[in-house]
Amino acid sequence: METKTGYIKAISNLGRTAKDSVYKERLNYAIRERGEPGSTFKLVDLIALLDDNKVDTSKVYNRRGGKITLFGYDVVDSHSEGPQLITLANGFEISSNTVMVQAVYENYKNNPKQFVDRINRMGLNKSLGLAIKGEANPFIPQPGTSSWNGMSLPWMAFGYGVEVTPIQTLTLYNAIANNGEMVKPLFVSEIKEWNKTIKKFDKEVINPKICSDNTIKKLKAVMKNVVKIGTAKKIYSKDFSMAGKTGTAQGNYGINDGANKHYISSFVGFFPVDKPKYTCIVVVHKPNTESGSFYGADVAAPVFKRIAQKIFTDTPSSNEVKSLNKKITSQDKGYDNYFSLAQNEKYVVPNVKGLPAMDAIALLENLGLKVKLTNRGIGKVKNQSIPAGTAIVRKSIIELAVN
Repeated sequence: METKTGYIKAISNLGRTAKDSVYKERLNYAIRERGEPGSTFKLVDLIALLDDNKVDTSKVYNRRGGKITLFGYDVVDSHSEGPQLITLANGFEISSNTVMVQAVYENYKNNPKQFVDRINRMGLNKSLGLAIKGEANPFIPQPGTSSWNGMSLPWMAFGYGVEVTPIQTLTLYNAIANNGEMVKPLFVSEIKEWNKTIKKFDKEVINPKICSDNTIKKLKAVMKNVVKIGTAKKIYSKDFSMAGKTGTAQGNYGINDGANKHYISSFVGFFPVDKPKYTCIVVVHKPNTESGSFYGADVAAPVFKRIAQKIFTDTPSSNEVKSLNKKITSQDKGYDNYFSLAQNEKYVVPNVKGLPAMDAIALLENLGLKVKLTNRGIGKVKNQSIPAGTAIVRKSIIELAVN
């Protein structure tokens, strides 16, 4: 997605067939496939917590060995090792379920409607109204309905119990890249008949400001750190800035058999960080679990990096040079000297001592002389074989010694 306009530059949807195990483009998964996003939904947590002034990113939480229990259900981190006392920012960067759930549950358990209303105001509870048919409607459980229970709030905090499409997640992250302005994904910019414009499709703003500038600044910082020091540090490049969030969700979390678990690995982010131009999401279903490298950081993030770097290096850039008319005294002086010699000494050999070698050669050869350098220098003329003031004899050889 082009960050400022919302134009979708490309979608690739590949599904592997069961019969012959080849990849085909059969369905537009980006638009039609609704599912639990997993940790990419944690961005919603931070937006709510920061914008509602509940906590700051410096608030410290205890991971408790990577497991906490609520209502008889365990919430676990994918990796339990490492420091146990970490800040909320660190919790997001390493994608700690225990930290994010604690932060959301502690601050919204007495008023979960405040958290969900925040989601609704951002527009995440309804479809985007895309021009392409078949968009799935998101599902956000609402307090006071039959879909709500005690685990709804903590489950939402790490991306379960909610369902969105990849393009809906992309639109949310693009809003952060776009300084809070959420724009509708657009697929057609213009309809023309030959050179006549029939209809133009301009940028559509869904939400002019999904959160405060201060919140956006902090979100960009932690998403940058996800790539620099967090779960996606494998794709970090000091020469190319990226920011985003990894996600790993179990599609059939009622099954504990490792071989039959269905994981969904994702990465969504934007680049370059300081002035985002594009936002991109990569979602991979059922990555190979045998090696243990099935997380979003291992599967989807490297694909994101390849796409981002390819697009960025292939996109022409332009720089405005503001000093074109700036006067350079030494340059002007050199030109005036050259011009004076060329104009006033048309019939006699000029004094070229002190001139740059290339200027002296051009001047003398334009006067009909043949120039020979007695040494291989690129500096200034220190001696000339025909004295200045001598009448010019065309095609005469003049030797120049150069520093």
